[in-house]
Amino acid sequence: MSKQTPLYQQHLQAGGQMVDFAGWQMPIHYGSQIQEHQAVRSAAGLFDVSHMTVIDMAGPEAQVCLRTLLANDVTRLQPGGALYSCMLNPEGGVIDDLIVYWLGADQYRLVVNAATHDKDLAWISKQSQKFAQQHQERTDLAMLAVQGPLAIDKSIPLLPKELRDAVQSQPRFTAVQSGDWFIGRTGYTGEDGLEIILPATDAQNLWNGLLQAGVVPAGLGARDTLRLEAGMSLYGQDMDEQVSPLESGLGWTVAWEPQERQFIGRQALEQQKSDGVKRKMVGLRLQGGGVLRAGQKVISEAGEGLVTSGTFSPTLKQSIGLARVPKEIETRCEIEIRGKRVAAEVVKYPFVRNGKAC
Repeated sequence: MSKQTPLYQQHLQAGGQMVDFAGWQMPIHYGSQIQEHQAVRSAAGLFDVSHMTVIDMAGPEAQVCLRTLLANDVTRLQPGGALYSCMLNPEGGVIDDLIVYWLGADQYRLVVNAATHDKDLAWISKQSQKFAQQHQERTDLAMLAVQGPLAIDKSIPLLPKELRDAVQSQPRFTAVQSGDWFIGRTGYTGEDGLEIILPATDAQNLWNGLLQAGVVPAGLGARDTLRLEAGMSLYGQDMDEQVSPLESGLGWTVAWEPQERQFIGRQALEQQKSDGVKRKMVGLRLQGGGVLRAGQKVISEAGEGLVTSGTFSPTLKQSIGLARVPKEIETRCEIEIRGKRVAAEVVKYPFVRNGKAC
């Protein structure tokens, strides 16, 4: 039976069309995915992301543990800072991608994907046994994402008073906290905004207050088109346990220095780097009719590749996608769509950032 977030009834009241997603009942849209997408680009949209997993880690060796567990290096963080990283297996494949926050002293918070909940917790528990740390899944919390150019202004009056000034001046990729209210200036849309982790018992009041303030509820459909326009990867499509960050456009998340830091998967990545990475991630803009979708074949003079994510972009009015292709690919290719070849342009991504075409 699918699980429900603390906001399940609010989704039904707002007209949410519910689907099963990673074992959760989640809204795919509330009537119009395109209108929800456009609301985030032009004003503010509200996402329930309480299905994601929050894990707190603390202890004298929490930092040492995370420096082993993650390909990025948490010593890059200032207190309150946020860091995006992949968690790798020994072969260099991606177990999951996640955000880690440094809460200060020996305390960290990880936010990992819902679809990888079981394997993530099992992997973290196994790998962290040799370190003096404790980690706990925070099932008592909910998580809301308010995204768009008006998101912060709409949110501030509804936050605890002691956090309002801090959020007003908060830099991107940082978090502020008061009690169990935790506010990160992060997101998955390419727009400014907040990700708010709070007690599950407070979630309905915040949700209702944001809707009354004119923030538009948005579902999984808009979240996917927004993240793809922003060139943000989706676990299970753009990377997985069979593919390394170096072939997934995520090489920038690997901290190679200091050389003595032996994170899990490092040896495999170094070997792949030494041998020469054969594939790379590119953006695609379809030139003909049809829609790019994951799994479609990319055909080029350099060889074949694969579309990993694809959609019709509401902002660009054109089909766009991400693809893993031979590194020698140039600017043109074809996509096999329903047995026909359709011309596409190879481009850099992101496609859209802060509401504007890149």
